[in-house]
Amino acid sequence: MNDTTCTEISARCREMTSFLVMDILEAAQRLEREGHHVVHLEIGEPDFDTPECIKEAACRALDENQTHYTHSLGIIELREAICEDYLNRYDVEIHPDQIIVTQGTSPAMFMLFSTLLERGDKVVISDPSYACYANFIRFPGGEPLPIRVYEEDGFQYRPEAIRERLGEQPKAILINSPANPTGTLLSKERMQAIADLGRGNGPWIVSDEIYHGLVYEGREHSILEFTDKCFVFNGFSKLYAMTGWRLGYLIAPKPFIRPMQKLCQNFFISANAPAQWGGVAALQEAAEDVERMKRIYDERRRYMLGRLRGMGLSIPHEPTGAFYVLVDFRHVSGDSLALAFDILEKAHVGVTPGIDFGPGAEGYLRFSYASSLENIAEGMDRLERYLANR
Repeated sequence: MNDTTCTEISARCREMTSFLVMDILEAAQRLEREGHHVVHLEIGEPDFDTPECIKEAACRALDENQTHYTHSLGIIELREAICEDYLNRYDVEIHPDQIIVTQGTSPAMFMLFSTLLERGDKVVISDPSYACYANFIRFPGGEPLPIRVYEEDGFQYRPEAIRERLGEQPKAILINSPANPTGTLLSKERMQAIADLGRGNGPWIVSDEIYHGLVYEGREHSILEFTDKCFVFNGFSKLYAMTGWRLGYLIAPKPFIRPMQKLCQNFFISANAPAQWGGVAALQEAAEDVERMKRIYDERRRYMLGRLRGMGLSIPHEPTGAFYVLVDFRHVSGDSLALAFDILEKAHVGVTPGIDFGPGAEGYLRFSYASSLENIAEGMDRLERYLANR
């Protein structure tokens, strides 16, 4: 049976696009099973172990039998720690009752867009942007409204470009700073201008802040510094090297909490109990570990940028956050997916095709420096040989 045409599979699942970086990863794993050594620069996952203080807190929770369902919004200790963190970092006050702790940030996106969107409602997203945003918006019946961002602007939104599309009455504007796949930040001025677009009857602002804390030059800003007509996604996977713990959260205006809480109760019940206690320790005890990881990321970032530029590749605006570099390869190929697979097969280096992030990134490749300096150096050596032989 052809699973793409079977009428018993819902249209929303048949029409969902694949996550191309996972296709690359799975092809790389096939090569590894055949005995090849692959350098992974495709996956946005920290290679660090979770800090000891976080693991110890989770172990204590297990020893104390904190292994049962928690409050569907999350344990109060974690929600209070999140409030304290946002106050200390951004000087904004939020209440614990404005927070839902989730099993990773993806369920938070599912709950928000399911609550906020009616069928046909539009959400502004940048092009390029994180590959899964469009599917989160489409699944409950919404429509992505892509707005092109350009390398010459450091892949920042032009607020005037969003303003020109307000006649289409988008329900929300989704921002991500530091951004995946570009690694660049929105300036304070542009964030303020975007927040101003939401005043009155304007769209809601939805801010994905999952890469906050991973900034090497300048300073990131929370949308909560500029408006309270907003929603914030955040979590522990990236900053604290806790991807497998599946722990995230959503900050929302209080009227939205109860409707989303009902979704959480029905579909997820609650986040993992020991992981939540690990999250408390992350916020309260892991600052030194975070600074150590950031220093190493920055060393890798500078090295990768130097090597890529040494191959003649243009990077006019250096990425200063997250752990990605998006590089223009249009002079090599206009088909980034075919190019990524060719690099994998011939050089045994995993990279992410730009088309995964939207038409605006076609011809680009994304490199992740969430890998050891030794792996990055080997990957750059292989890429350099590949380009020389192509």
